[in-house]
Amino acid sequence: MSNKTTPTVFDGHNDVLSKLHRAGGVSANKSFVNGRDGAIDLVSAKAGGFAGGFFAVYIPSPVDLEDKFDQMTQPPYDLPLPDLIDWEDAFPVVMAQAAILFDLEKRGALVVCRTAADIRAAMAADKMAAVFHIEGAEAIDADLHTLEVLYQAGLRSLGPVWSRSTIFGHGVPFRYPSNPDIGEGLTDHGVRLIKRCDSLGIMVDLSHLNEAGFWDVARYSSKPLVATHSNAHAICPHSRNLTDKQLAAIRESNGMVGLNFAAAFLREDGRMLPDVPLEQMLRHLDYLIEHLGEDRVGLGSDYDGAVVPEELTSCAELPKLRQAMAQHGYDDALIAMLCHENWLRVLEITWGE
Repeated sequence: MSNKTTPTVFDGHNDVLSKLHRAGGVSANKSFVNGRDGAIDLVSAKAGGFAGGFFAVYIPSPVDLEDKFDQMTQPPYDLPLPDLIDWEDAFPVVMAQAAILFDLEKRGALVVCRTAADIRAAMAADKMAAVFHIEGAEAIDADLHTLEVLYQAGLRSLGPVWSRSTIFGHGVPFRYPSNPDIGEGLTDHGVRLIKRCDSLGIMVDLSHLNEAGFWDVARYSSKPLVATHSNAHAICPHSRNLTDKQLAAIRESNGMVGLNFAAAFLREDGRMLPDVPLEQMLRHLDYLIEHLGEDRVGLGSDYDGAVVPEELTSCAELPKLRQAMAQHGYDDALIAMLCHENWLRVLEITWGE
């Protein structure tokens, strides 16, 4: 098998900061440089041609992840939404995980990028490019003061919710089978958040919003609609996936969808099991390209945050996906668009470059 590592992959979503936080915080960063038991580190990135992506800061709920994933292996399932997390509890976690990100930059492991030009420069210099993203806005206060400070620190992408409610909106429970029309949308605070993100140049991530929230963002945002790690509901009828109507709105806005590698959002049976052939990922890519166009689809792996196909357990295995794309009939130009060019396109628009 070819070990082709180009074109390099700029990825829509990973949870490596959360994993490093649980492993000891900044003191665990040495493992990112030297190699760790996980999906993303510098050693694996070099082997697989992983150029970087959106590094998510995530505030965990006090739930048993192993039990959650176990329930998701046997559909149907309907996991209750975790309780709201207060600002006072969320803010220290965000600071701790952001400190991990900036310590990695100090170590020379990556570059925190604030513009698409920064990403291009990092890729040209063979440096890992990281976009500071927060998944779930629990650490943002109602007056948005925290948002202003985090923007100055480098925040350039924000999901108003993870799969639980915030003061800004309502999330999507892990439910299969289900469509995403399962709750209320943005609150008044959420509308103000979206408008302020637009004016600052912070990309709003739709991946964990329910359908009502999705349409609220479409109504109030002037920016492209972007779901960093979501798949096609027509293939996998999971609450986290996007309907044809949503895909049409994303296309109309000149937005973007990153293919989520999480098994439960790829498999037709919604099971969180890793025996997912690469052909199933290509089915989703074909469908997304058909409904969005070749220049509005990318990758959003959810590495270090989900059960992924057994052939792609780390970013070192990404050459297998590139080869599968080529064997499927995608030409070099399309593969380059899917791997990183489309992300750079949508970020240039969103960030006003």
